[in-house]
Amino acid sequence: MDLTFQKELASKILKCGKSRVYIDPKALDDVSEAITREDIRILIKKGVIRKLPKKGNSRSRIRKKQEQKKKGLRTGPGSRKGTKYARLGRKERWIKTIRAVRDELRKLKNEGKIDRKTYRRYYLYAKGGMFRSRAHLLLHLKGVLK
Repeated sequence: MDLTFQKELASKILKCGKSRVYIDPKALDDVSEAITREDIRILIKKGVIRKLPKKGNSRSRIRKKQEQKKKGLRTGPGSRKGTKYARLGRKERWIKTIRAVRDELRKLKNEGKIDRKTYRRYYLYAKGGMFRSRAHLLLHLKGVLK
């Protein structure tokens, strides 16, 4: 029993794709006899023909991947598309570094581990771009720390 024509009519009436049109297998004879739009409308009202719900895409896999990326996983060279500075601009990179270094210097000064003169000298070193990171700064300060 070929119901392609009926399915096509129903899809136009229901305003959906042919794949979303469900025809009740118990009433195939009634559907095969329906040849006009009005016949199809009657079958839709009876509930013999109905529209299936839309299928959504699950985001669970994407969420899992994002969680892993937060941990620093899946970020190797094979996953990178842009250049180093396309991914994080030079200025943004500098801001992240300098803020971390200055925070560390401020903390050390407030704790009394370095004096004002040392703080000022290392602040200017940091401004000149001498330190790559907080750890690099602490490596330089190793002998100076009290």
